[in-house]
Amino acid sequence: MAITLRPGDALLAVDVQNDFLPGGTLAVGGGDAVIPALNRYLDLATKLRLPVYASRDWHPREHCSFAAQGGAWPQHCVAGSPGAQFAPGLKLPPEAIVIDKGVDSQREAYSAFEGTELAALLRRAGVRRLLIGGLATDYCVLNTVRDALANGFEVLLLCDAIKAVNVNPEDGAHAEREMQRLGAQPVTAADFDHEPSDQPAAH
Repeated sequence: MAITLRPGDALLAVDVQNDFLPGGTLAVGGGDAVIPALNRYLDLATKLRLPVYASRDWHPREHCSFAAQGGAWPQHCVAGSPGAQFAPGLKLPPEAIVIDKGVDSQREAYSAFEGTELAALLRRAGVRRLLIGGLATDYCVLNTVRDALANGFEVLLLCDAIKAVNVNPEDGAHAEREMQRLGAQPVTAADFDHEPSDQPAAH
């Protein structure tokens, strides 16, 4: 059955930042492939006047997740740096609400909900269902989806607009299964009765 978007829906783009794209300090293999996919959903959200949120890592220079501080990752997405900027090809609307996360040097904060006002902002806007895509499937997307569901929001997982780090080869697949087990509904552009594209839907 085709999915109809409606008032109460919102789009959340997770961490589509330069450092997670090819050439970045913590590049996700094929991470740039999520950009055209997300742009189709962004275009649809704009046409339907649905709210758009975009999370970003906005780390202090000595964040606990960095290897120099004993963490697991190379330095990435330092607040204000070029690597922390959204991908230039990502067509966020001017009214998109940006959620900075990982701003506390002592907290990991994979989820867009952790240490942010996202849940309160969504409730204030009357959002009940979130379309979630971005980077990376097995870390920030997984934890964001987990927290969205725990906060009582329905989740449509945009499976054509996510990519995994895959430190272990099956991490992304495991993460997708876990999100579905928790209650996220896996979808792609073909599942919507509004075509997420610049072209009119074929009938």
